[in-house]
Amino acid sequence: MSVKEVFEELNPPQRLIMGPGPVNVDPRVLNAMSMPLLGQFDPAFTEYMNETMVLYRQVFQTENRWTILIDGMARSAIETFMVSVLEPGDKVLVPVFGRFGHLLTEIAERCGADVEVIEVEWGVVFDPQHIEDAVKRVRPKVVALCQGDTSTTMAQPLEEIGEICSRYDAISFVDATASLVGMDLPVDKWKLDCVSAGLQKCLAGPPGIAPITFNDKVAEIVNRRKHIEKGIRPESFVAAKGPMVASNYFDLGMLMDYWSDTRLNHHTEATSMLYAARECARIVLKEGLIDIFDRHSLASRAMIAGLEGLGLKVFGDKKYKMPNATGVYIPDHIDGEAARAQMLHDFGIEIGTSFGPLHGKIWRIGAMGYNCRKHNILTCLAALEATLRQNNVSVPAGGGVDAALKEFRTNGQ
Repeated sequence: MSVKEVFEELNPPQRLIMGPGPVNVDPRVLNAMSMPLLGQFDPAFTEYMNETMVLYRQVFQTENRWTILIDGMARSAIETFMVSVLEPGDKVLVPVFGRFGHLLTEIAERCGADVEVIEVEWGVVFDPQHIEDAVKRVRPKVVALCQGDTSTTMAQPLEEIGEICSRYDAISFVDATASLVGMDLPVDKWKLDCVSAGLQKCLAGPPGIAPITFNDKVAEIVNRRKHIEKGIRPESFVAAKGPMVASNYFDLGMLMDYWSDTRLNHHTEATSMLYAARECARIVLKEGLIDIFDRHSLASRAMIAGLEGLGLKVFGDKKYKMPNATGVYIPDHIDGEAARAQMLHDFGIEIGTSFGPLHGKIWRIGAMGYNCRKHNILTCLAALEATLRQNNVSVPAGGGVDAALKEFRTNGQ
């Protein structure tokens, strides 16, 4: 008989996670996750489900009835939308301005869609007219794009996108994983049909569950493919004429039954993650959306000031930079990955690397959610300065902290 390996109980090292996400979880969320489990059809639990829907309608700034959670990572909500709405051969337009636009493309292609991609250089975003011209030419069923793409730290303006899609009878889908509550996203005002996100960025929660909201236009399309599993299917049920959704787990029609008053069994809800999602939204709304947008915006300005105060160059068009993540060029003649590792080892602070054409060229530094606070930004800048000095980069002494402090104090902090 082989010897069993027995490990010590978990004792993770203390970290300040100042990358593009995930980030440190708000202690109130961790406390919520420790609450006792309930049965999935316990009236107390189904009431928590209803409360969660109410809270996220406010977070998404929508009246959409269908504002629910998908058990899984942020991309599980993306895939739920795609596999439930798209049929083989459907046309999809994806404006790509970073890595996560390519992710939307891949998921749509795996659903059998005919995907048309338009691209801009990483570090800039699309003019809405560019997108409208493509929609007019392609006539897609779905236009899928990110609000904020952390691979480039750029944020795509969306104010006109919903109206453009509506004008050409296309469904708008927005991946707001990295941006929700870090910047404004009024779903109804901007006429967006479906928006999904994750907890692990500005919502200050753990990865593992994904909020999604969609309007009646999307729900009608989903219901054309309505299916209920054998064993729980009512005798009176008549299946829809559309093709069955290829995924059972991500079948949005069955998930709608689970989250509605019907409470038709689909899966066992991830109880502790629902608690986390509920608490994330409650904390956000208690602070207030405007205040949390302002907090992220000020943190962004302070971070930029601090990085430039160290003589570093910020990546991309600053006019369209995400408020919760900043790309900065790695100084010449140093190993960016080694410096990141050194910063983690010496200070317990993690900053992010990058992908694709930007790999090895920029670091991505986040200030989002629970970590989007003055002392964290100053600590990160001080540690970065020390790390640069250790790597023989000449930087102004205290330049980063001083510049960031000036920005904070100018704004009353």
